[in-house]
Amino acid sequence: MVYSILRFIALVLCKIFFRLEVAGAEHLPKKGAFILASNHVSFLDPVALGVACPRKLNFMARHDLFHNPIFSRLLSLCCTFPVKKGSADPGAFKKAMHLIKDGNPIVLFPEGRRSDYNDTSSIPQPGIGFLCSKLGVPVIPAFVKGSHIALPKGAHFIRPAKISVCFGKQISVERRMPYQDIAIKIMDNIRHLSC
Repeated sequence: MVYSILRFIALVLCKIFFRLEVAGAEHLPKKGAFILASNHVSFLDPVALGVACPRKLNFMARHDLFHNPIFSRLLSLCCTFPVKKGSADPGAFKKAMHLIKDGNPIVLFPEGRRSDYNDTSSIPQPGIGFLCSKLGVPVIPAFVKGSHIALPKGAHFIRPAKISVCFGKQISVERRMPYQDIAIKIMDNIRHLSC
């Protein structure tokens, strides 16, 4: 209930301030678990994805965002759980796997951090390859455009800007592929949606 209320408020704000547009929503599974893999250039990306997807999403966020008790509570209400940055986090992986096995979709950012909008050289983390290989659920690529203008890295204030979210067709993942190769394939599909 709380998620639905917060999503509705965010939807109204996104329509007013960012003229949010969504494409490819027909590619999103209507039921069952899936992994939504997206680029990440702004703190607004999770908001845009949560608003653009009609289903309740679960998010990973770096653990230091949970240090503030009030903000931690807000993140939890938004179905967000912590992951340790820069290293393998078995607890976060177990949480993600538990959510998936219960039929819930999760959002993953393959690069593991915010990157520059035009940076095509960043290497995705193998963790998403591991999860995709082990879980065997649909992987849907997504690309958020415009959030880097509304709230770029290092900015303290939001600026009005047009934001769009594009969902792509399901990515087929071969379980025998090395985890890093799976991650690169997913990232290539995400970047393809920016064209």
